[in-house]
Amino acid sequence: MNVGAAELLLGGVVLVGASVQWLTGMGFALVAVPALVLLLGPASGVALANCAAGAICAVGLAGGGWRQVRLNAMVPLVAASACTVPAGTWVAAHLPEPVLLAVMGGLVTVAVLLVMGGTRVPALSGVKGALTAGAAGGFMNSSAGVGGPPVSLYALNAGWAVREFVPNAQFYGIVVNAFSIAANGVPRLESGVWALAMAGMAAGAVIGRALAERVPERGARLLVLLIALGGGLSTLVKGVWEL
Repeated sequence: MNVGAAELLLGGVVLVGASVQWLTGMGFALVAVPALVLLLGPASGVALANCAAGAICAVGLAGGGWRQVRLNAMVPLVAASACTVPAGTWVAAHLPEPVLLAVMGGLVTVAVLLVMGGTRVPALSGVKGALTAGAAGGFMNSSAGVGGPPVSLYALNAGWAVREFVPNAQFYGIVVNAFSIAANGVPRLESGVWALAMAGMAAGAVIGRALAERVPERGARLLVLLIALGGGLSTLVKGVWEL
């Protein structure tokens, strides 16, 4: 196919999302989903984000991080997400597109603000907290492509260090994105678009790893959250404007 500006922009979005994921251990969906949704539409944008985020998490965990996965904490998280993924898929399929854009933008915006504020929620402690965070993450992942923030809030309330959080977040990302792909399906994109997306993921991994040695972690995470906040607000405004 002839590669146009939209396809190149999509590849660039995936590259940026993959870079920040490798740089900070989080952020692909927060950064990429708003742009992918605006480029491809809600259904295909979320489905592509599910595929890409799951693949990036799998590669990251295969590097040895799987040894640090806390299965006792992750089992209730992923079990709860399995129960709510179908509900998220159903809601996304039945909402009008402007409403869905507004909901997605709102979810991303609120999630980013909560994470930026370091919000501590007593309800997100212990097994009940894991079930709550997992259920919220599963619903948000299949409906809006962003299932990470509830798990981030759970980890914050549990007092996890960043080194503990990253491999467990990757494990959760693999499982919840697998559930979401099973529910939402794989997006029907042309082969050239898939090639650009995969090239973006590969280049993003190289760039993110190189930057990780030079950029302070705190500053990098703040940059990711600010980009995500801008994307969430843009999607929210577009959805509200089209109502």
